Amino acid sequence: MTGLTLSQAAKALGKSKSTLNRAIKTGRLSATRNEDGTFSINPAELYRAFPEPSENAKQERGKEQDRTVVSDDLSSRISLLQQLLEREREAVADLKEDRDRWRQQATSLLANQEAAPVAQPLEKRRRWWPF
Repeated sequence: MTGLTLSQAAKALGKSKSTLNRAIKTGRLSATRNEDGTFSINPAELYRAFPEPSENAKQERGKEQDRTVVSDDLSSRISLLQQLLEREREAVADLKEDRDRWRQQATSLLANQEAAPVAQPLEKRRRWWPF
């Protein structure tokens, strides 16, 4: 009986080649090394080390992958970021309000300055000492 190559065994199990290679190196999975350096894995040995999951487990795994699971830590971080965003929006609104008030005040001051009569320059003062 011919053995499976590392990539064929990985495809059959749905695992990565590095996972199978690690199992071979740790002794969990036995395989024979060919002359060209590749591994030959007996299918019976493969399914002994990595038992095929039941049909129900496959269906549950598929359901879990379809479902987006948000952990409690992640949801708490999201709510914290939403609170921070709301605070920043309030601060921006306050700054815009202040900016508009200052702009209005500067505009009114400039308008008052243009409407005010121009003061005459003062006469040069005479000194009490004659030279």
